[in-house]
Amino acid sequence: MRHMSLVRRAEPADAPEVLRLRQVMIDSLGGPGDVSPEDTAGSDRSADWHGESLPGLRVRLGEPDGDFAAFVVDHPERPGALAALVAGTIEYRIGRSANPRGTVGFVFSVATDPEARRRGYARACMGELLEWFRSRGAAQVQLTASAQARPLYDSLGFRPKPDPLLELKL
Repeated sequence: MRHMSLVRRAEPADAPEVLRLRQVMIDSLGGPGDVSPEDTAGSDRSADWHGESLPGLRVRLGEPDGDFAAFVVDHPERPGALAALVAGTIEYRIGRSANPRGTVGFVFSVATDPEARRRGYARACMGELLEWFRSRGAAQVQLTASAQARPLYDSLGFRPKPDPLLELKL
């Protein structure tokens, strides 16, 4: 199934729908410890973070040459809504032998509206994002995968890394 013509680069006007699909992704993680209580859809904090995130997201969606990109598919049954979202950034890290320029792509917020799943939209969006990473000189692409999404990433050639990720919340 080929959906490339359905995929487009997200624009500033898409920002509220991008946040809605990001919330769909956050909600789908659902396991204890995966999502902090303030990130759950039913909390007042969810609306707070959406409102706080919207202006910055609109700016980044309006920067075609920036280090952030989101690719989307419009919802076929709901005008004005998005069916799928894939977002990523290009990051600079000091080079090394496997990546002398130090350019790394990072994928996050891969989400499909529950009504539009199993149609190949996320795969098509990932294809466009991976092409964007290639065009920006990324030597590698990283992501964190849920168990549900793992088959998609495996089929695209992603492999687990042996080193563990540590995080400090500031």
